[in-house]
Amino acid sequence: MREHVRRSTIVLTHHASRITHYATRFSLYSPRCLGYNLPMQSNEQEPGYKIWGVDNVVYGPVELPTLVNWIQEDRILAGTWIYREGDDSWQKASQIEELKMFFRPRPSASAPVAASAAAAQQRPTIKPGSLRRLRIFASMSDEQLARFVDFMEAQQVRQWAEIVKQGSPGDAMYLLLEGEARVRLVIGGKEKILVTLAAGEFFGEIALFDHGPRSADVVANKDCVLLKISAGAFQKLLNEAPDLAAPFLFGISKTLTARIRADNKRYQDSLVFAQAARE
Repeated sequence: MREHVRRSTIVLTHHASRITHYATRFSLYSPRCLGYNLPMQSNEQEPGYKIWGVDNVVYGPVELPTLVNWIQEDRILAGTWIYREGDDSWQKASQIEELKMFFRPRPSASAPVAASAAAAQQRPTIKPGSLRRLRIFASMSDEQLARFVDFMEAQQVRQWAEIVKQGSPGDAMYLLLEGEARVRLVIGGKEKILVTLAAGEFFGEIALFDHGPRSADVVANKDCVLLKISAGAFQKLLNEAPDLAAPFLFGISKTLTARIRADNKRYQDSLVFAQAARE
């Protein structure tokens, strides 16, 4: 009896070994799934990913779980450019096979949407991670960003909508989270574009300090998602969270300094051009 058990055990062990061998060979199961702690072969390694940020800086490489987490936090959008090391190419996030499922449109409800629900849809939830797309928050920690969200209001704006009108009272600044907008003056019935704003930039910040009239129109070139900071919210920020106000104001000052330098350079170039034309 004991000899019979021993022979049966040998036969079962032999068959189990062959099943494991063929399952591994034909990729039915991996050795790791069968309980073996084998080192991963080089051709089985997951590819790394690099992300082209809105600040034109490449971040990474990161692994797939980190990439998925950033998508869920809205740090990465469908149109964000991703470099996949396995393919040695840049693609939009929504075009990468393993990421497509995160960008599929949600099925719409057949019943009419209530007015309150429609209003809520026009005010998307702000995720702290999404603020990483804005250069103005570059010096803030994740904990600070999570607190700063309470001082902002998200707004969706359709293409061609007027966000700010020249001469209207200035009572808020806006940060462009998604989309594109143009700053314009209408002179003699003709539009003069002063600057085009891309995602990651802001406008209307002077209104937080002097509450004066708007100096120009701002119109959405594309559908936009804006983050609004009202004058009241800004005052509350100064009073209740000075540790957040300081890096926020520092970010504004850095951007304004860069704009002034660029304007000075354009003015100097125009003077040089005018002088050369006279000669």
